[in-house]
Amino acid sequence: MNAAQLLLRIRLILGFFLLALFLSGLTAIPLRAELALLDSLAGGRSAIHAAWPSLAEWISRVRAAVDATYSAYPFMAYGTDWLAFGHFVIALAFVGPIRDPVRNRWVVDLGILACLLLLPYAVVFGLVRGIPPFWTLVDSLFGFVGLIPLLAARFWIGQLSVISHQSSVKVHASGATKPLPDVWPRIAEDRQRTTDDFASPSQK
Repeated sequence: MNAAQLLLRIRLILGFFLLALFLSGLTAIPLRAELALLDSLAGGRSAIHAAWPSLAEWISRVRAAVDATYSAYPFMAYGTDWLAFGHFVIALAFVGPIRDPVRNRWVVDLGILACLLLLPYAVVFGLVRGIPPFWTLVDSLFGFVGLIPLLAARFWIGQLSVISHQSSVKVHASGATKPLPDVWPRIAEDRQRTTDDFASPSQK
């Protein structure tokens, strides 16, 4: 696989990750409407209740909590608005490796680290906040799913870096680059001329 093909693959998969991250943040804004729709499809009164009652009851409970909170304290939605903004900013950071993957590979490394840390973070705070274990697993899946495109991109970036380095070595070995001109004598001459121009008459 040549450099152009690798670059295309990297940009496509990171572009997909950027879009997914942006859409994930976007879902945090109309939270009340989304929960109402989810409750109608998989809540306590849906067909899901017969197959998985604990999940259906949890969805209905969360919907009721959000409805009560937003009705009494609508400004609480401002918190999830900022949650969405955080997703947008992180998504924008991936513009760097899309433009120059080798130089900005650290952004991909940071994304991989964030995905790995998601599991212990979800487990710890899930226990603290009383989140059911099955929903903690759902939250953790976002980290595992995110790892797939990021690890693929990181692997291809490594290959692209090797190809770029080999190409650079070949260019230097073939002497294709022209040596820089020897400018130091010219600089010394210009400096001496400047000194003579500003010298006092007695010194001249």
